Amino acid sequence: MARVYYTKEHEWIAVDGDTATVGITAHAAEQLGDIVYVETPAEGASVEKGAEAGVVESVKAASDVYAPASGEVTETNTALEGEPGKVNESPQGEGWFYRLKLSDPSELEDLMDEAAYKDFLKSEG
Repeated sequence: MARVYYTKEHEWIAVDGDTATVGITAHAAEQLGDIVYVETPAEGASVEKGAEAGVVESVKAASDVYAPASGEVTETNTALEGEPGKVNESPQGEGWFYRLKLSDPSELEDLMDEAAYKDFLKSEG
């Protein structure tokens, strides 16, 4: 079973060994509203923790998506090209953005678990 971590920028990362799946949280999808476009990093690209790794656009706004950890992108969710609404329907399921091979698993140590993320959302208010 994958362990899921969260960032303060509302990305999630589900880690299984040295492989991880990344997307935006249900909270982020709800705040954005109807998502009309998703840009993911290219397969084979290297992403750095905290750096921009994609874009998500809704009818309300466009937002950068940041990499919660560094690694090499091994797969992108090509279904989002034709159906970006999957992010609204299932942000932590079919609406995932990309998968990567982690280059430094210790980077996960400063991310939040689900309980800490829920507390963070309450503190944001």
